[in-house]
Amino acid sequence: MVAIVFGVSGAGKTTLGKLLAKELGWAFYEADDFHSAPNIKKMRSGVPLTDEDRWPWLTSLRELIERCLSTNENAVLACSSLKESYRRYLRVSAKVKFVFLRGDYALIANQLRHRRSHFMDPALLQSQFDDLEEPQPSEEAIVIELGRSPRELVQEVKSKLEIRS
Repeated sequence: MVAIVFGVSGAGKTTLGKLLAKELGWAFYEADDFHSAPNIKKMRSGVPLTDEDRWPWLTSLRELIERCLSTNENAVLACSSLKESYRRYLRVSAKVKFVFLRGDYALIANQLRHRRSHFMDPALLQSQFDDLEEPQPSEEAIVIELGRSPRELVQEVKSKLEIRS
């Protein structure tokens, strides 16, 4: 299985994803590591990425997911996946599960203020919310409401994914 933890920048995808992967003994992948240098430069400069910027990145992520599934490697991928079309592209099989970290702007802006050493300009948060297409019931995504500790959130994710560790 590949569990994709998604949401806007600052929602806690990496924190929750690493903790989930550690508890399950699964591999962890950070989607930001797959961005091109020009994409990172744009984000550092406060310039939102376009769909054109994102598609090569999404292709790399899809290849990663396919490799994990073909080798039976369970993994957690922290990835923004803001649009339904991105999630549809990354859902290469029923073994790909999406976990949406939902929080309001004020909560996530506060979390961003406490984050250290990340290239994403906090000023881009509004553009993230503008691009966000919350998952519809047909996507069968797991929705996790933020505002609790990462450990509590991980326990909820494991329960909803029906994973025992």
